[in-house]
Amino acid sequence: MSDLSNPADATGHMPVPAKKIVVIGGGFAGVNFAQDVAKNKSYQVTLVDKNNYNYFPPLLYQVSTSFLEPSSISYPFRKLFRKDNIRFRMGEPVKVDPDTKTVYLKDGELTYDYLVFAAGAKTNFFGNQNIAQNAIPMKTIDDGLRMRNALLQTLERATITKDAAERKRLLTIVVAGGGPTGVEVSGMLAEMRKYIFAKDYPELINQPGGIYIVDGGTALLGAMSEKTHQDAYKVLTRLGVRVKLNLHVNDYLDGKITLSNGEVIEAGTLIWAAGITANTFDGIPANSLGVGKRMITDEYNQVTGLRDVYAIGDASIQTTDEAYPKGHPQIAQVAIQQGRTLAANFIAIAKGKPLKAFKYFDKGDMAIIGRNKAVVDLFKHKVHFNGIIALFMWLFIHLISLVNYRNKLRTLYNWAVAYISRDQSFRMIFKSGD
Repeated sequence: MSDLSNPADATGHMPVPAKKIVVIGGGFAGVNFAQDVAKNKSYQVTLVDKNNYNYFPPLLYQVSTSFLEPSSISYPFRKLFRKDNIRFRMGEPVKVDPDTKTVYLKDGELTYDYLVFAAGAKTNFFGNQNIAQNAIPMKTIDDGLRMRNALLQTLERATITKDAAERKRLLTIVVAGGGPTGVEVSGMLAEMRKYIFAKDYPELINQPGGIYIVDGGTALLGAMSEKTHQDAYKVLTRLGVRVKLNLHVNDYLDGKITLSNGEVIEAGTLIWAAGITANTFDGIPANSLGVGKRMITDEYNQVTGLRDVYAIGDASIQTTDEAYPKGHPQIAQVAIQQGRTLAANFIAIAKGKPLKAFKYFDKGDMAIIGRNKAVVDLFKHKVHFNGIIALFMWLFIHLISLVNYRNKLRTLYNWAVAYISRDQSFRMIFKSGD
């Protein structure tokens, strides 16, 4: 970041034009960076995103399972930025030219003085075309709505089929990936099977089928503490979820899921929460990309080998933080903190102050598994909570992290209804025709 020039005029006699910052991506990293740096009038900020809304990925699985509506976890960028010095451009970047400082979109182009990639990541199917075509990913709002429709349509088919084997297949769901997303969606589906099927689908009471969660590691929620591993396993198995560890999903074709040990599970649905890879763009040199196609950055999040180009959040891999020599985890808190730190450094440059190298502060990890069941690890896994206390901690953190008060109130109301009734009223199949 040392190549940034101070945008303030040293003589004070002539106003210096605001430097143009283009931000690619409106997730945790992009929004936090844009809102913080826009407070300084030395910069003109344009945020680019292929969607016209920001959304909250940690609660996406609740949209997918019909416990929240999409508008509870999303908010339009143009309304979000009304009071900020931020311009929004809906577009999909395809190429960057660092020499001419130009970003090419599918429908136009933008020039910049500084370019910040906060484009996040996409689902990684590890090159398996059958899985890519037939599994349901869990990364975007579109994925969530697709999963909701697919699950409900599958249940409707199960109610009318006369073939017992086909009904069992339709009522079998496999979740690939034992991280927070996989564990949370498995727990939610198990709760639905236990408390909602009898109400909505009397034809399916006591019918065979089940929910599996498959992970290649030795434990669920592998990045968390040993106590959390044990709690997650106990809670899910108590809910009826069949846990399969040290295994990978190798294929999914014609309703048959093949595991790495050769076992075959006949299932109507495969939910893919097994990995992500960074979004990439033409014009970024191959030697600037690291593990998972993340852009390699220095301690100030400037992309190595490029001038005035930065990367934050899931798009970045930074090995200069002594506590994380292999790079930071691709989670929300890293993205938020990197966005805010980079914004503070841009403002420091504008004021002629020294820069601050990024150091990640680990606030802890958490996951919700069932109606009264959650797990929380704090202080680098030294303090562990589970049960109702952990549940309220999870609810509080996720609620305050939503982007505005409208989302917070709507989500709180929906959670209260779901908790009291063990039910929700969002199980509608909407077909866009797209």
